[in-house]
Amino acid sequence: MLKFKFLLWMFTQLLKRQIRNNPDCAKYVAGKTLVFQIRTVSGVGRYYVIRDGAIRSIGGLTATPQFTLTFRDAVKGFAILSARESQAAFLRGLGNKDLVISGDFREVMWFQGLTAFLQPPKVVSPYNRTAF
Repeated sequence: MLKFKFLLWMFTQLLKRQIRNNPDCAKYVAGKTLVFQIRTVSGVGRYYVIRDGAIRSIGGLTATPQFTLTFRDAVKGFAILSARESQAAFLRGLGNKDLVISGDFREVMWFQGLTAFLQPPKVVSPYNRTAF
């Protein structure tokens, strides 16, 4: 459970860095107001507030999120959120009920766009010109 809680906290730090250092990400969140939470069925979680071009997170749950990502347990949540192939992991989690998404799906789609800024840039390996 500790890894799950740390991942949720670290998610905020990574987004803050992207907003600060990536003008496209800063433009993406500018003017957006959103409250969402990521939690487990047992109630462990964190909620996030995006407002005025900034993000902050608070430990615990909020009564009025615009959407909620609910994981079966902390182990499943950590596995899905930290998977290399995040989109495939989310779809598998939805399919076998390890993840339930509730709330405004337009905001969920916007959030998916935000998480795209966290993906590492694709590295193109240089062409190998050796004969062997």
